[in-house]
Formats: sequence, C-alpha cells, structure tokens
Amino acid sequence: MKLITRNDEKVISFFNSMNRIYESLKKLEEIKPLFNGERYLTDKQLSQKLNISRRTLQDYRTKGMLSYIMIGGKVLYKESDIQKMLDNAYLKAWKENNI
Repeated sequence: MKLITRNDEKVISFFNSMNRIYESLKKLEEIKPLFNGERYLTDKQLSQKLNISRRTLQDYRTKGMLSYIMIGGKVLYKESDIQKMLDNAYLKAWKENNI
C-alpha cells in the first residue's frame, strides 16, 4: 500500500484546483447584479476603487463633477457614468519616448 503525502502529485493537483476555485469565488463576490442593465456603486465602493476619500467624492458631487442618485440619504453612482468621467479626464501621453 502506497503512503500518500503532501508531495504526492494527486494531492498537489487537488490543492491547486482548490486554490483556483477559491480565487474564482472571490471574484464572484465583486460582481454586483445588474439593475435595468446598469451597475451602481455606493460611496464606499467608489472611494475604494478610485483610492480617494468619501469626502472628496462629496466635493466632486458639490462641484457637479459626478452624476449621482440620492435616495433617502444613500448616494449611488452609475458605473457607466464613472467610466465616462474617467475616459474624459484621460490625458494621453504626448511624447513618443517616455524613457
């Protein structure tokens, strides 16, 4: 009878598969259901994605830089509106060799 250890090929393959499944499940947690074909982000989610404070988001709303929805004190942002804003703010490199 063969002794199975953690160095066994089948054991390694099993744990590699489990790691891939775990990573796939983590990605699923990030997926938000669509509402009428659109994803919405909360203040907290958007500030984390953009790596800015929630106060900065408040300033952007006040200055009219961000479109948003306010329902009962809760602020939501359309993901597509945020992407448009980022695309419009994108400044392309004007120099060919940036080295």
